Amino acid sequence: MILSSLKFSRFTLGTVSPQFTGVSIIEDGADGITLELELQWDGNPSIILDINTRLGVALPVQVKNIGFTGVFRLIFKPLVDEFPCFGAVCFSLRQKKKLDLTLKVVGGDISTIPGISDAIKDTIDNAIEDSIMWPVRKVIPILPGDYSDLELKPVGTLEVKLVQAKELTNKDIIGKSDPFAVVYIRPLPNRMKTSKTINNQLNPVWNEHFEFIVEDASTQHLVVKIYDDEGLQASELIGCAQVQLRELEPGKVKDGWWKLVKDLELQRDTKNRGQVHLELLYVPFGTENGFTNPFAPKFSMTSLEKVLKSGVDGTEVAENGNAVMQKKREVIVRGVLSITVISAEDLPVVDLMGKADPYVVLILKKSEMRNKTRVVNDCLNPVWNQTFDFVVEDGLHDMLILEVWDHDTFGKDYMGRCILTLTRVILEGEYKDTFQLDEAKSGRLNLHLKWMPQPIYRDRE
Repeated sequence: MILSSLKFSRFTLGTVSPQFTGVSIIEDGADGITLELELQWDGNPSIILDINTRLGVALPVQVKNIGFTGVFRLIFKPLVDEFPCFGAVCFSLRQKKKLDLTLKVVGGDISTIPGISDAIKDTIDNAIEDSIMWPVRKVIPILPGDYSDLELKPVGTLEVKLVQAKELTNKDIIGKSDPFAVVYIRPLPNRMKTSKTINNQLNPVWNEHFEFIVEDASTQHLVVKIYDDEGLQASELIGCAQVQLRELEPGKVKDGWWKLVKDLELQRDTKNRGQVHLELLYVPFGTENGFTNPFAPKFSMTSLEKVLKSGVDGTEVAENGNAVMQKKREVIVRGVLSITVISAEDLPVVDLMGKADPYVVLILKKSEMRNKTRVVNDCLNPVWNQTFDFVVEDGLHDMLILEVWDHDTFGKDYMGRCILTLTRVILEGEYKDTFQLDEAKSGRLNLHLKWMPQPIYRDRE
């Protein structure tokens, strides 16, 4: 939004050489060797950038006092009998620990144009991330041969459902924070996903779905950063979490809560910044047919929301017979959700008399359909055993909210809630489980859920 062009008019790295402070070797089976080098460089370069802004202002900007610490990765692969014993070398920046630099306008003050310094630094960071940061790698052939298998390729997709967060730190003096989430695997502008903002809420519910390309499941990780939206001012970080992709079992949904920390590099964070609830599904390419689609037996599952249909149902063949295009279809998961509210245990006391007359309100978030149990008088461990059926039009995007209330003659008191996505019951068909009440000091709900599917498919535009 600020820069229109950036060019080098002078580029000299100076006289100070980088220092290698550590070396590690990773054996890649019998086919290759990986060398990781810790590098530190406090250089004296002479770099001048010619900057043009969208306001029509041209500036010569000097880059000074570069301090860099990181880990470079060298891959010697494949190993061969012929000297020098490997066919090619791949190099990449495995980890960027620190990059500090100073920007100065030649003959002027860079602060005269607000935002220009941050825009230049962001451009430099993005250029490094896009061109050399692992899993991006440069392949240098040493011996003649085909080394296309060493080049960067997508290996699968990661489906992410950002469900909710709870107990977020309040960053506002008046009112509550306005949280939104930024989710990514690679921190590039075109690969980062941003959720909607939930105003004035420390327990936001998003229920948003994102899809990411995975290029190296063994080293990449998913990052979730939650911010407080400050309007025209810069958003303030509430906390962040990351999930190592190697911890995910391919084809199996991982449903869990992750603790938020201040800095992903410093995991020792004793302050409670809240938690984020995610559902994750990693599907490697070429294995889609090995997974059973819970929505319909005739279709292969590529993700929770998209289906690639083959054969006469979804494949179009060009006239010359050589080109085959697969049309993506969106699956609308329609069905009947049956919920049995069995009982509750250890409900919190919200009445001054130390008693409660609890009942449960069941809400389908997207369709706003409601139902409720009967009231059980004077009991903190009520038993209902009541079953409710809901017709669900879009199961993958709907949520079930169960609120527990204390019935009073002149009103009602809130006791807590459970929020459930429908992913698990769609996948398993039926299950029985105990759920802890959120926004409550104590309390558990015992539920039985059953799903009777009626899937509908429609072509994506």
